[in-house]
Amino acid sequence: MKTNYQLRYASNPEDAKHYDTARIRKDFLIPTLFTNDEVNMVYSMYDRMVVGGAMPVMEQLPLEAIDPLKADFFLTRREMGIFNVGGPGIVKVDNTEFELNYKEALYLGRGDRNITFISKDGKQPAKFYFNSCTAHTSYPDKKVTKAEANILKLGSMEGANDRVINRMIVSQVLPTCQLQMGMTELKPGSVWNTMPAHTHSRRMEAYFYFEVPEGQAVCHFMGEPQETRVVWMEGDQAVLSPEWSIHSACATANYTFIWGMGGENLDYGDQDFYKETELR
Repeated sequence: MKTNYQLRYASNPEDAKHYDTARIRKDFLIPTLFTNDEVNMVYSMYDRMVVGGAMPVMEQLPLEAIDPLKADFFLTRREMGIFNVGGPGIVKVDNTEFELNYKEALYLGRGDRNITFISKDGKQPAKFYFNSCTAHTSYPDKKVTKAEANILKLGSMEGANDRVINRMIVSQVLPTCQLQMGMTELKPGSVWNTMPAHTHSRRMEAYFYFEVPEGQAVCHFMGEPQETRVVWMEGDQAVLSPEWSIHSACATANYTFIWGMGGENLDYGDQDFYKETELR
């Protein structure tokens, strides 16, 4: 078992305008989340969100408190949202076990306890994708299925963005300090996740793309509305989205993505929109 982490510093948008492709990918793309019997994570200085993945195959994987946290336990001063995007698995919290099947989520509140990731079958390993934010108080742990989600249907086939937004770890479903997470499923034939483009000046996001067919790719759009950039991505990869950046994508095939937000406002509709004709 091994824990790997990177520290990513925040970028000034004036500086980011001058980044080349390699620098953009280095600062914002998280290319590797799932490796056998390892926990991989990025500690981002954007609202101090941690983005990570764990894939237990032959071992049970403890969630270790990485050095930047300066704490004995990972959740000493943090809350966490976990989605299983693999085979059936278990998240063990001290002596309590939460079974998570495909596309089920778990919220864990702040507090000193031991977290362990477990696959029910190593031949079909669970893949636990997680986001974690700082927390000022403790709220109850809660498993959330798609049936319990706050669902929003948007888009159309004509716009190639017919989609269902499953808001699962949000204030309408359970209390959190600042973390908000959900899963957007594009319907067959749709490859574009959102318009009009928008930013969230009061919070950052992380986007995780999966269910991307092998050999296909996602083009993630980011940057200031008048200084847009693209990041080409494969399935099971994530990207950091600063508060000054738009965040949308188009792909060469159908896909699903998980979004996670951290910041000072829990209002899902807290967005600053830009017309398509304003983008540059």
